[in-house]
Amino acid sequence: MSKKIMFISLGCDKNLVDSEKMSAELIEAGFSVTDESREAEVCVINTCCFIHDAKQESIDTIIETGELKKKGKLKYLIITGCLATRYAEDIKEALPEVDAILSSSASDELIATINSLYKGNLKDKSISKPIDREPEHKALRLHNTLKNYAYLKIADGCSKHCTYCVIPSIKGAYRSFPMEDIIKEAEDAVKKGKNELILVGQETTIYGTDLYGKKTLHKLLSELNKIEGLEMIRLMYCYPEEIDNELIQSIKTLDKVAKYIDMPIQHISDDVLKRMGRKTSGNDIRKIIRKLRREIPGIVIRTSLIAGFPGETEEDHKQLVDFLKEFKLERVGVFTYSKEEGTPAAKMKPQILKKVKEKWRKELMLTQQGIVFEANAALTGKRFKAVVEGRLEEENVYVGRTYRDAPDIDGYCFIKSERDLVLGDIIKVKIEKASGYDLIASEV
Repeated sequence: MSKKIMFISLGCDKNLVDSEKMSAELIEAGFSVTDESREAEVCVINTCCFIHDAKQESIDTIIETGELKKKGKLKYLIITGCLATRYAEDIKEALPEVDAILSSSASDELIATINSLYKGNLKDKSISKPIDREPEHKALRLHNTLKNYAYLKIADGCSKHCTYCVIPSIKGAYRSFPMEDIIKEAEDAVKKGKNELILVGQETTIYGTDLYGKKTLHKLLSELNKIEGLEMIRLMYCYPEEIDNELIQSIKTLDKVAKYIDMPIQHISDDVLKRMGRKTSGNDIRKIIRKLRREIPGIVIRTSLIAGFPGETEEDHKQLVDFLKEFKLERVGVFTYSKEEGTPAAKMKPQILKKVKEKWRKELMLTQQGIVFEANAALTGKRFKAVVEGRLEEENVYVGRTYRDAPDIDGYCFIKSERDLVLGDIIKVKIEKASGYDLIASEV
C-alpha cells in the first residue's frame, strides 16, 4: 500500500502552484495524495511569511498539525515554503514536532526526504539550496478537479526591492520560466478541463527580460491565445510602470485575454511611494489608468493599497481617498502596513499606530464600497458571458463569474437557469440587479 501524503498550502496562489507540482511528483513516484488528515501518514505544509498575519497562520498550522503526531495520527510533519526558507533555524529550535524543513528552492528534495524519514537515515532536518535556484520538478501538476481555472506561474523571485517587502530575500532575483515550459503546462491544464488560466508571478509585466533580453509577456499571451479549448487568460501582478504599448495591445486584441488587469499600486502620494521604494509616481499611475481605459473599453482594473506606511500623514491618506473617488477603480484591496523584520521600512520613523492604520484602512474600504455598489447597480440590464463554478441548492441558483471577477478575491454572479449546468460551462447572462459586491443574473 502506498504512503499517503497530505498537503496544506498556505498564502498566495504561487504557493498553490508549487504544492500542485510537488503533489504530482509524489503520485508519479508511487505515493498517494489525500485531503483527509485521518488518512495521512505524512503532512507537508507549504508555508507563507509575507506579512505578520501570514507568518502567524503558518506557525499556528504547524502547531495544530503537530498535535496529530502527538495523538499518533500522523507519522511525519514536513514544512517548506517561505517560512521554512526564512526561519529554518528558529523552527528547528522552537517546533520540535517538525521532522524536516525544506527551503522553497529545495522542494524537489521532498521525495528523497520522505524516503529518508521512513528509513530513519535523514542526515539533516533542514535542507536548503540557494534562494534563486529553481527546483527541478519533472512532473506536471495535480489540478483541483472542482475548479474550472488554474494558476499559471510564469516567473519567480523579484528584483524590485520595495522597502516593505521580504520577497527578494526569500525568493531571490527575478527569474522568468522558459516559454516552452509554460505553454506545455498550460496545454496540460486545458486537457485536464481548465478553461481559464490566471497568470501569476511576483511580477508578470517584465516576463522574459532575463531570458530573452526584453519584455516578452505579449508574445507569451499570443502563444497561450492559440490553445484550443482555452476560454480565458487573466493577468495578475502587473506593475504600473512596466505596462507598455505591446501589452496593452495584447489585452485589447487577443480574444481570450480578459479585459482585466491586476495592477498593485500601493499608494498614490509621491512621498509615500518614494519611501516605499516604488519605481513610479502618482502622476504616472494616473496616466497609465487613463491610458488603459482609453485603449481598452470595458477594462476592469484591480489594485492593492497599503494603509499606514511609516511616515504617512493625514494629507497622504486624504490623497488616496480622493484618488479612489476620482478614478473609481473597479476592484481594490486594502491592507494595513505590516512591519517586517529585515526590511528598510521596519526602521523608518515614525511608525503609525495600529489604531490609525486600521482607521485609514476602513475609510478606504468604505469609500471603495460605495464605488463598487454604484458601479454594480449600473450593470443592470447588461449582458455578459459567465463561467459556472457551482450551485447553491437551497436557493436554486448557480454561482458564476464574468470576466470582471477573479476567483476568490472578487465578487460573484448568482445565476438563475431553467436547465442543468455543470462546472466550467460558459453561458450568456443578463444582469437583473446588484447585491452589494455580487450580481444577480438570469441565463439568456
